[in-house]
Amino acid sequence: MHLEIEELKRAEQALRESELKLREIIETVPGLLWSNDPDGEPNHVNQRMLDYGGMPSQEVLRRSWETFVHPADYQESIEAFYYAIQTGTSFQGVARLRRADGEFRWHHSRCEPLYDREGRIVQWYGLSVDIDDGKRAENELRESEHKLRRIVETVPSMLWSTAPDGEPTRINQRILDYSGLSLENFLNLGWKEFLHPEDFPETARAFFHAIQTGEPYEAVHRLRRADGQYRWHHARGEPLRDRDGKIVQWYGLSVDIDEGKRAENELRSTQAKLARASQGATVAELSASIAHEINQPLAGIVASAEACRTWLSGDKPNVERATAAIERIIRDGGAAADIIQRIRALFKQTALAMSLLQINEVIDEVRRLIQDELNRKGISPEFDLAPALPRVLADRIQIQQVLVNLIRNGSEALENVDDQAKRLIVRSRSTNASIVVEVCDYGSGLADPEKAFDPFYSTKQNGLGVGLAISRSIIQAHGGEISARDNKPQGTVLSFTLPARSEAGHASRN
Repeated sequence: MHLEIEELKRAEQALRESELKLREIIETVPGLLWSNDPDGEPNHVNQRMLDYGGMPSQEVLRRSWETFVHPADYQESIEAFYYAIQTGTSFQGVARLRRADGEFRWHHSRCEPLYDREGRIVQWYGLSVDIDDGKRAENELRESEHKLRRIVETVPSMLWSTAPDGEPTRINQRILDYSGLSLENFLNLGWKEFLHPEDFPETARAFFHAIQTGEPYEAVHRLRRADGQYRWHHARGEPLRDRDGKIVQWYGLSVDIDEGKRAENELRSTQAKLARASQGATVAELSASIAHEINQPLAGIVASAEACRTWLSGDKPNVERATAAIERIIRDGGAAADIIQRIRALFKQTALAMSLLQINEVIDEVRRLIQDELNRKGISPEFDLAPALPRVLADRIQIQQVLVNLIRNGSEALENVDDQAKRLIVRSRSTNASIVVEVCDYGSGLADPEKAFDPFYSTKQNGLGVGLAISRSIIQAHGGEISARDNKPQGTVLSFTLPARSEAGHASRN
């Protein structure tokens, strides 16, 4: 008997320890634990639930779940719970439960039945776990995704994404509306039908090069609208990489640039028309200039021929003077031939006939060509030419053209000078490995020297404003510079530079 009492005590002690451990577990589980009788009426809650609700145990049991569940969630929760009670199935739900301070927090609740040996439900046990932080994060994420989706769908451009292999994964509504197609139509290279046939090869090359190399994608092409019209778009794509640098997605943007493209084409067409008009104006100016230049040697030829006839028609022909007149005819005829050659070279766009020149000799040749014109205008040009200048590598005829343009420009600036001598000075000198030529007049001057070489800028009433512009093109083609500045005390200085060359330097170019 004594042994039986001892064993009973030990069993009771073990049961108390087991109950204590179970209670410790119940009270330390990070959740709200509760139990109900077979009819669903509460009969126990753990301390964590009492603390959360802020009420004594009896009040919690008496007021039941209605005390804790948010009014908006109560009806759905209670219906689901009593459905489980009636059917003997598990209960599971998500609802907001009121905390002691009045705040409602989201909880996930589960309830399972306990059966006896005969299969009857003798108790229900439930657990409610706080998921408020996760729920809020989920709602924020959902709201963020919703905002992002609204942005994607309202951005005034076409947005798309593809898998790492380039297969489309998403296109925004704007693309669907624009093309009248669905995502399925773009799969398996179906987007080929979306592009203008002429633009597809280059677009495909650029796109698959980006896919293979991971480099950003960019292309300009025409995309077919639902009504069949093609419009120009500028497309760009960038890869999204994971932490290891592996591409996980491509994101792209296509922007309609059709209006700008059409404006660009119209501008290009207008520029082409302007270029043709400029060319025509330039030819007209050159023609006038060349006609004037040809007139000089032709007038000289006629005058020399008349003189020759005079010297030979007398009773005693003066052969010496006739011979001199014939030499002048030959000289002027050669000058005219050079001008004709220059015209042919200009319109054939032949290469420059470069040779080593003494700039003073070129100036003297121009002086002879234009001397009579200057004399008729009452201008006696002065020549201040530095001796022994280095040679320049240049096209003789074109440099002559520049000098004629500059001297003629200076002479025209002196046309309205009546109260003093009409001075025009031509200088040459060398400096900093360059040859400098200056044409100085003491005329009315230029209102804006910086614009003097702009095409179609002219201060002359009937001038076309291309003579100095052509001169600038010629000098720049020779590696030199041309400029205009005010002369002191009045007038303008037009000057240009050419690189000085040596015989050895010339030989090294050939």
